[in-house]
Amino acid sequence: MNHSTPDTRPGSAAAPAVALAATPSAAPAPVPAAPVVPAHFQQFLAFDFGTKRTGCASGNRVLGGASPLRTIQAEGADARFAAVEKLIKEWQPQALVIGVPYHPDGAAHENTARAKKFGRQLHGRFRLPVYEVDERYSTTEALAGGAKDADAASACIILEQFLRSLS
Repeated sequence: MNHSTPDTRPGSAAAPAVALAATPSAAPAPVPAAPVVPAHFQQFLAFDFGTKRTGCASGNRVLGGASPLRTIQAEGADARFAAVEKLIKEWQPQALVIGVPYHPDGAAHENTARAKKFGRQLHGRFRLPVYEVDERYSTTEALAGGAKDADAASACIILEQFLRSLS
């Protein structure tokens, strides 16, 4: 029997999105294919990155749902990553998910590059796969839903969108 292992090298179809370079461009973001995520990845943490606040959510593949956790109030990278490390130790995810913002027309902007950089840093520090989700309108949706913590609710929406893509 031939048991092949998915190719997860950067640039391969199964590679986490963090392997992509952050190159801002005026061209619209391509519509991503459903991510190839190993079936044994069950627990995920998601982040709605911001330079002052980063919303966090946890979810799992079995239930297909997510719950907002909290928002990290940290402007410096060291404080932000210390808070992320605590969440990773507590929730023990197999992978991380980040929301990547785009303009309504799909064009990248300044925060697109920042979010992608955050994803690369997460991967580098914690050695977990990082998957990207187009997060357009997640904060608007969170606010429209009456969220008290819009950043954590946005992270929850991002993670639920990701989990739906795995079905």
